[in-house]
Amino acid sequence: MGDLPVNPLVLIGVGSSFAFSGLFYHLYKGKKEELKKLKEIPIFKPDQHLVKVLKASPHRRLQYVAVEGLVQADGESLASQFVPRCYGVIQKIAVEEQWKFWNSLTKTWNSRTINRKETNNSVPFSLVSPGAFIDDLYVKVQNPLEASGCYLDRVYFKRSRAEKGLADMVMNGILGEEPVAMEVSEELLRVGSTLTGYGEVVLEGGQVMRLQAPQDGRKFILVPTDHRSFMDGHEKSASMWKMLSAVTGITGAAILTKVICGLVGNQDGKSKKA
Repeated sequence: MGDLPVNPLVLIGVGSSFAFSGLFYHLYKGKKEELKKLKEIPIFKPDQHLVKVLKASPHRRLQYVAVEGLVQADGESLASQFVPRCYGVIQKIAVEEQWKFWNSLTKTWNSRTINRKETNNSVPFSLVSPGAFIDDLYVKVQNPLEASGCYLDRVYFKRSRAEKGLADMVMNGILGEEPVAMEVSEELLRVGSTLTGYGEVVLEGGQVMRLQAPQDGRKFILVPTDHRSFMDGHEKSASMWKMLSAVTGITGAAILTKVICGLVGNQDGKSKKA
């Protein structure tokens, strides 16, 4: 059997390029479909227009909408434990230890996080329109801890190296374990920050509006930005997958074309010699 006319690595490169192109195109189509659904969701602010729409809706309820506003505590806000004059309505403090353990099989030290402790605090809060006064309209956010989305901002992080004495070092060497560092972080949903909530909005009484988890099974989402920026982020993500699909597809086609041209050239050379 003769040698392969084409380097196998070249064939692998062509196949990989087309495979990645197909994967990126699939991700692009998925992101475009997600964008299409997002664009169909009505967007509101906590104002009289939303009240009028709710009063005209069946059961004074909007099943799935987006509400954009500024975070305002309904009562006393939560003060940061580490940052002066920093306040929020949802607070998460995490403390964890970083250790390394000796693996006798691989003869290496492996890092691991242990003794992680997390504290979560929250106070009732609402979304208000920019420039609103205390007696203006607002949308109360019901059970925000049930919502998905990375809406907390890390306001504090400190990593402290573990202090070890001679006796500790000896014991750690015998046991095959050693403390490395202690990490402390604090995250807040800050008062005054922009937040967009996706969920169900209901009107109670004449003016009290509430944003809550939808009853139809759709996701209750909180996004730490305005609606336009959220949509722009999805647009950029879709464009990125589209570009990667095109680049990898063109690269694979270029390599394949070069291979075919090389094979044709070799065949022409053999024919002339014959």
